[in-house]
Amino acid sequence: MNYQIESIEKSAYQEVVDVWELSVRATHHFLKEEDIAYFKPLILNTYLDAVELRCVKNKDGEIIGFSGVAENNLEMLFIHPDERGNGIGKLLLTYAINEQEVTKVDVNEDNKQALGFYEKFGFKTYSRSALDGTGKPYPILHMQLNNDEIRN
Repeated sequence: MNYQIESIEKSAYQEVVDVWELSVRATHHFLKEEDIAYFKPLILNTYLDAVELRCVKNKDGEIIGFSGVAENNLEMLFIHPDERGNGIGKLLLTYAINEQEVTKVDVNEDNKQALGFYEKFGFKTYSRSALDGTGKPYPILHMQLNNDEIRN
């Protein structure tokens, strides 16, 4: 399928959060149930408004992946678990790098798949935080795009 990158309207925020939750449950096995419950309203009511959102939809017009960018930082990239491996993450990341000038991303240290994904695109870890941005004990790796990497 030939996917297109689209903007996201505020009216689609609940659908975005639903994709976020499904994706997190499939990939962030280190999170506790209470962590998901803690982050879910923050995503919906605060974080989505703080980023420039883009999405990919399926043929039925349903959001199957999305990204959020702020100040050259990829703040979020989540793909519906049924759509993983179909090139949607690559498409959104490539768009974020080339069109939104993303040069940095923060990754949960325990999310090895995401870490490998970003490394494949030329991101390198430059520092580590023992706590996440909310003070929870989930170490974060701060990664930066190597300027020598080819953007394609």
